[in-house]
Amino acid sequence: MASPQDNKKLAFSSWSTGTKVIVGIILAVFVVFLFAALTLTIAVMEAEEAAGEFPYTTTYKVTLPDGEPVTIGNSRIVVMAYGDEMLTDVDGIKEKLVVGEERVFSPRHARITALGFPVIDTDFQVSLKYLGSTENTASFDITVRTSKQVPEILIRRLIPSNMNAQPA
Repeated sequence: MASPQDNKKLAFSSWSTGTKVIVGIILAVFVVFLFAALTLTIAVMEAEEAAGEFPYTTTYKVTLPDGEPVTIGNSRIVVMAYGDEMLTDVDGIKEKLVVGEERVFSPRHARITALGFPVIDTDFQVSLKYLGSTENTASFDITVRTSKQVPEILIRRLIPSNMNAQPA
């Protein structure tokens, strides 16, 4: 009587050579995609030249913790509620915002690489529109404008998880 292991060996050995090759190719492609995802990096730097247009736009509703620094790209942001106003500190530049007001960051450049090879180079600009505050968080619409179309999954990697980003 054949054991369960012998039955598995028989099942695999009964596959045709073509089936084995197709399964091997699928596994190889899966492994390459897995390594690409694991080595995916986004490097953010100052825009090298005057940034042009930003035709692609993605908007999220986010919350920022009052008084705690967060980083978007390489911009450090701290917000502090003060009555009906919001004091924002972006890279050391402070501004007051009232509900409905928008703060636009200076343009940046992002280089996205996988497996050590460049995948996408794009300029982008981030803006925050103050929606109001509750308890110890401030609500904003964050808009990310890019010079090239970038998959949303990559844009979401720029936004820290503690901002609770939800598509708007």
